[in-house]
Formats: sequence, structure tokens, C-alpha cells
Amino acid sequence: MPTKQPPKRQLRPPQKQSRQPGLEANMRPLPIVEQPATPQGKLAGKVAVISGGDSGIGRAVAVAMAAEGADIAILYLNEHQDAKDTVAMVEAKGQRCLAIAGDLGIEKICAKSITKVISKFERLDILVNNAAEQHPQESLLDITSKQLEKTFRTNIYSYFYLTKAALPHLKKGASIINTSSVTAYRGSAQLLDYSATKGAIVSFTRSLAMALAKDKIRVNGVAPGPVWTPLIPSTFAADKVAMFGSDVPLARAGEPSEIAPCFVFLASADASYMTGQFLHPNGGEVINT
Repeated sequence: MPTKQPPKRQLRPPQKQSRQPGLEANMRPLPIVEQPATPQGKLAGKVAVISGGDSGIGRAVAVAMAAEGADIAILYLNEHQDAKDTVAMVEAKGQRCLAIAGDLGIEKICAKSITKVISKFERLDILVNNAAEQHPQESLLDITSKQLEKTFRTNIYSYFYLTKAALPHLKKGASIINTSSVTAYRGSAQLLDYSATKGAIVSFTRSLAMALAKDKIRVNGVAPGPVWTPLIPSTFAADKVAMFGSDVPLARAGEPSEIAPCFVFLASADASYMTGQFLHPNGGEVINT
């Protein structure tokens, strides 16, 4: 018999943001960025680039990696206040942080961003491809060619472009971590183009891992389930936002702070024997990996 899912219930106030990307500062409640932990210096001396690093999962990853000793560069579109807040959080950990704005769906902007990172830090050890957007539609017939291209440019083209720009600077022991989604494995009826990009990220990750194994550069990914990030109130109707995440076995959405440790693990020497793999912090959904 199929596993019985918990009933949907309201978890937060109904809310809707009129712009995408959404703004973390306008969310109620605010996402939880950090978990209590004792830093162990797992990333000491490293430099990490995180796309979509201004808010949500990207912000939590930036703060968690900074806590472990990494200097950080966050790449984002135009959410300038969120980016400033993230820079402050990273610097509070005693690490340097560079914020770079631009549309990562454009190859030359990705190349310029990596050039700025190298100019600032003189090295690159960790690349986190995390930027994403989504636009729900009731039918495939409602997905325009403009939306399709925009979603693919942000969600998968940027991963190619940033990795291509970063690769000449990555040395033995470097780590690339790509953010996919539970929708890559189980699909989503209203997020056809988004889910397609997330499936592409899985294949990109596994193929790139094989291609770079000879160079001792590891490539892995994280496929979160529902997570309370600015993408949610900027995407869905207010009533759906109120219950977002209540239908998974743990009956709630995850917090960014609960996802970030996956990225720290994959970037660190703790995951030295892992490449081409995905971690699944998704609230209990059992999927075919």
C-alpha cells in the first residue's frame, strides 16, 4: 500500500512577494541561517564561490563555509540588500566576502565574475552552483519559449558557464557542488521546465565527475526537498506558501541551515571518496537515486 502522507496544515502566515528573485528580508518568519555548531576548520584557507549566495540555501552555505574557515564570493542577480546582509554574516565569522551582481545566464558575466574572484583571492577551491528560478504553470501549453529559455539559462546554463570559467583555476583536491532538487527524481506537474533543469543538473554532475576524476577534482550535488527560501513566497500563491512543506513525512519545510551542512561535508576532506553523488535532505521523501 502507498505510504500515507501527513495532512497539509498551515505552517506560517500566508504571504506573497511580487518580484523574483524574492527578498529574504521580507519573509515571515525569516529563514534560519545557522545551526549551533563548533567549527573545526574543515575549509581553512579555502576560497568558495557560491552562485545565488545572497539568500536562502546559498546564504546558509556561505555562512557555514565561512565558519569552517573559507573566504567567500557570492554571486547574485540584483538582491543588493540581501547580499549586503550575507556579506556581513560572513565577515562576522572572520572571513572575507566578495559580492558580485549580474545575470549568470550570460556566459561573459560568469567569466568576469570568476576573474574578479581570482583577482581578489588569488585562488579558487570550491564552486557551488546554486542559482535558480522557477515559474509554476498549470499546463505545458502555458510555458512560453521566453520562460523556458530564462529558466534554463539560470538553472543549468549558468552551471556550465561558471564551471567552464572556474575550471582553469581549480587544482587537485578542489570540489564542485551542484544544487538540484527532489523534483529531478519525482517530477512536478506545475514545474515542468524547472524540474527538467534539475534533472539536467543531475546528469551534468555525474558526467562532470567522470570527466574530472583524473584531475582529482570531485563533483557532487545536493537535491533538497521543500526548503523555506525567498524562492517560495516569490513563486507560489499566499495560501500555498502558508502550507509549504507540510506534505512531506516530517510535515514541514526544511530550513537553509539544515541543508548547508551537506555542502560543507561535500566540500571537505570528509567526502574525499565521494564523487558523482547526491545527498537528499528532503524531509523524508524516498526517491530513486
